[in-house]
Amino acid sequence: MRAFGFDLRPRAPGPLLNVDDYRRAARRRLPAMIREYVDGGADDLAALAANRAAFARWEFRPRVLTGDRAPDLATTVAGIDLDLPVLLAPVGLSGLAHWQGDVAAARAAERHGTRHVLSTASSWTIEEVAAATAKGHFFQLYPHSGETAAALMKRAWDAGNRMMMVTADYPVRGNREGERRTGMGPPPVLSPGAALRLCRHPTWTYQALRHGRIPARNLVEGAGVSAAVRSVEIQDRHLSQSTLTWDDLAWLRDGWQGRFYVKGVLTPEDATRAAALGLDGIVVSNHGGRQLDFSPATLDVLPEIVTAIGNRNTEILLDGGVRRGTDVVKALALGARAVLIGRPYVYGLAVGGEEGVCRILDILKDEILSLIHI
Repeated sequence: MRAFGFDLRPRAPGPLLNVDDYRRAARRRLPAMIREYVDGGADDLAALAANRAAFARWEFRPRVLTGDRAPDLATTVAGIDLDLPVLLAPVGLSGLAHWQGDVAAARAAERHGTRHVLSTASSWTIEEVAAATAKGHFFQLYPHSGETAAALMKRAWDAGNRMMMVTADYPVRGNREGERRTGMGPPPVLSPGAALRLCRHPTWTYQALRHGRIPARNLVEGAGVSAAVRSVEIQDRHLSQSTLTWDDLAWLRDGWQGRFYVKGVLTPEDATRAAALGLDGIVVSNHGGRQLDFSPATLDVLPEIVTAIGNRNTEILLDGGVRRGTDVVKALALGARAVLIGRPYVYGLAVGGEEGVCRILDILKDEILSLIHI
């Protein structure tokens, strides 16, 4: 196209070199309501921003002439040897980003010698993910009724999951205004305006309708928009945990044969109580800033939690704000055994399915390795 003496052509997208590049690419591919679900947070987004800002407050003190050594990123989580200290966090309704969803994430994790944590609200069932993968992955539980929790735990165990992670920081749904503005709910509403916005993303809309991987398939049968609406309503009605107590956590621990972690710990007091219960691990997490705004950044509270745990045999993982290999190294240096990433791999998923998730893990691994000899 030529105008005013200039040749006008669409600008070719630049190479996707880091997680933030994938974030921008994912936002272009996803409808507004899905963008807000993936990228948004509670209230003023202060907790979401704080997670990132916390990493910027730490600097490296490089030492020189230390000699060469072979890089080794291996670690152990829940008794399983990992090649990379990065796990894929539980993400509900990941099929909203790409129809391959949890299967793509679990396969990508396997290819990089790590593990995926399957959400209760996954877009593929526990059994489907197990059938599509070769390794035993991890399972995340939103404990609601005892009968339903027990049934989910049995399904997860029978499918080969040997670590369970109970999320404890979801007493009520966070006030995510971006989701509400764009029709994501609660409850989800496909208004004429929202429908028009979906039409601007025909590839996403076609895949969503064709593959039907937008509901939480462990919670409802069927596919499509109506099933997705039902599954979100079930989450809001039954998965919130305002009545959950430490006694309930102990009951769940006693009913699980494998390694048992609690996710959502932000204080030394809760960390030591979890350790006293004999839990195998805790995940320092504020739910990615999606639940309680102005909660502390996870990296800020990590050192005091590590100190409080001391030499107890309780593994500490960190979740929230990780976007760079430098972030991973800082978390490990401050005492975490490994980190979990959520949004970063969902960006990769949205852009390229399984290969996109692999690319995110490649980027983080390469960035970590670039620090090894410093």
